[in-house]
Amino acid sequence: MALPVRRSSETTDDIGRSDPLVDLERLNQQLASHLGAWRQLPNLLSDGFTPLADVEETDDAYLVEIELAGVKKDDIDIEIAGRRISVRGERKEKERVGILRRRERVVGRFAYEVTLPGDVDDTDVSASFDDGVLTIRVAKPEHARPRRIAVA
Repeated sequence: MALPVRRSSETTDDIGRSDPLVDLERLNQQLASHLGAWRQLPNLLSDGFTPLADVEETDDAYLVEIELAGVKKDDIDIEIAGRRISVRGERKEKERVGILRRRERVVGRFAYEVTLPGDVDDTDVSASFDDGVLTIRVAKPEHARPRRIAVA
């Protein structure tokens, strides 16, 4: 029974041994490319995609920033129920005059949901949409905000 022979010279040294660091780097690049492509695929359990987002906590509020390049603000719906924020909308296909040779941007419905980690004041919520980034600010209630204690 013959064993397979490695033909690539870039992963072997002069003696014919495999270089594990080169193999590991190649595997890392392959995984990164597959995961990057997978992240942008439509969610199989829903009818759209999930945009990239950051959730930041400050002393007085939570900030949720969601990347929505190419989405019009009229196509965004934001709901809050307790600590749960839901953002839904649609990135619409633009009208094309030429032949589309390559598509990497995702169009269609999107949904993003997050449960904030602490108490919120759901009456003090604001949202802004600048440069393709939706920013939602949810204030913390007074009792959840840190306060300074003077030392006597």
